[in-house]
Amino acid sequence: MRIRRTTTGMFLVATAATAALVACSAGPPASESTTASPSAAAGAQLPPDAVPGVAIPAGRIDAAVAAVDGLAQDLMRISHIPGLAVAVVRSGRVVYAKGFGVRNVDTKAPVDTDTVFPLASLSKPISATVVATRIGTGEVGWDTPIHTLMPSFALADPYVTDHVTVGDLFAHRSGLPDHAGDLLEDLGYDRTAVLARLRLLPLAPFRDSYAYTNFGLTAAAEAVAQHLGTDWATLAQQTLYGPLGMTSTSSRYADFVARPDRTVGHVLVDGAYRVTPQQRDPDAQAPAGGVSSSVTDVAKWMEMVLGDGTAGGHTMIPPSDLLPAISPQTVSSPPSMPQARGGFYGFGFNVSSSAAGRVILSHSGAFSLGAATAFTLIPSADVGIVTLTNAAPIGVPETLDAEFADLVQFGSVQQDWKTLYRSAFAKLDQPTGTLVGVTPPAAPAPALPTASYVGTYDNAYYGPATVGSVGDGLTLTLGPRHMTMPLRHWDGSTFVFTPPGENAEAGTLSRATFDGDRLVLEYYDGDHLGTFTRS
Repeated sequence: MRIRRTTTGMFLVATAATAALVACSAGPPASESTTASPSAAAGAQLPPDAVPGVAIPAGRIDAAVAAVDGLAQDLMRISHIPGLAVAVVRSGRVVYAKGFGVRNVDTKAPVDTDTVFPLASLSKPISATVVATRIGTGEVGWDTPIHTLMPSFALADPYVTDHVTVGDLFAHRSGLPDHAGDLLEDLGYDRTAVLARLRLLPLAPFRDSYAYTNFGLTAAAEAVAQHLGTDWATLAQQTLYGPLGMTSTSSRYADFVARPDRTVGHVLVDGAYRVTPQQRDPDAQAPAGGVSSSVTDVAKWMEMVLGDGTAGGHTMIPPSDLLPAISPQTVSSPPSMPQARGGFYGFGFNVSSSAAGRVILSHSGAFSLGAATAFTLIPSADVGIVTLTNAAPIGVPETLDAEFADLVQFGSVQQDWKTLYRSAFAKLDQPTGTLVGVTPPAAPAPALPTASYVGTYDNAYYGPATVGSVGDGLTLTLGPRHMTMPLRHWDGSTFVFTPPGENAEAGTLSRATFDGDRLVLEYYDGDHLGTFTRS
């Protein structure tokens, strides 16, 4: 199974990399407070399951906040990423916010606390709170079947189609395969086209398996918006961004591009960060990965979540409607040994327990084309941190959040988070394909005449693949945007090509194997849907 990082989750605290860290090394330890959570009455006796295992002495959180500046500067120095912004909220107010570096290495425009970044998969918990705002109205619930909101929605199993709910898709427990639909987006298919094709994908056991899906969550959000007679970006603006005063936040890529104070994505080229030639447009999966915002705005959202849905004395989300989203709904990272803590997913939120016995709410996000983000909330300590960067993911936001959480809880950094996260993300950067690193045959078998391969090959899921000839060579054209790639001869009727898009890591190489009227594209065959048949 290919692990992809697009939002986030991959790329992100929702990716396999971070889940592995949670399981193997206790995850980013989180801070604790000696007071009750915001939802508990001041001075009330905590129930046994809310009592932390490690108390936080007076002054420790203040010391942790004071250390953030140095931690951020250290990460900037070590990583050489272009820009970073961070904010810390505590007890309903921002206690630290600062920008570091530049928005664009070419213009040198500086990052500040109002600089807008793509959030990638950090969009998911924000979108979950958009849905939560509508639950109290009775218009929709976490247990509402999708087909009652969006009758056109279907999956491969009729039973699942009839029973899958908003919550199932926000918890990644529908049975859809890992990152279902992402490769369609890479080929240029829009949201409507991707959601329509989800019914062609094989399903794992319903509600008994976890697989991270951008378009599964997007389907749930789109269904809610359609049922309410609007589009998702408008619903988010009217129910959350506007009421919270998140004036720099949007779920439309066009709004992000129009911001004067915004970042651009950067990737590492020959040891230096360069502006990514093709910037990431995530509109197709906007609820799952298309929010753009600043740390100033995200801090307002974090204050609301830590306040049990209350902001500025006004209840945005009734606590009973928010609680399911921030509670474990499915096991996302089973423990690897009896003494290890498992990882869980709520509705759009990662939910875990720290080494000190405190609930941690978190999520990461990332685009290979140049964005990496993370937030961590510790409700019992009433404190949270968000870190946004404009470079391809190497673990910087997760490291800063984890170091801060260690300082809050223990007074010192407990793990070498820099090395742990950099190593975890490096594993996700590896190219895919059975011929990666393989030396081409010295005396390959000759190909058939070019005309033997030219034609259109149909596929219900990916659409047609057109094989054309240019001179003595072949080309492969895929998707609604007619993305054309050269097919390079390898051996006999096997050719190779470089797939396009966010999910194809640098160096990825795919087989294209012709067998009579069949063409099998290895890169697109992860769910056994990569066979194309000549018309």
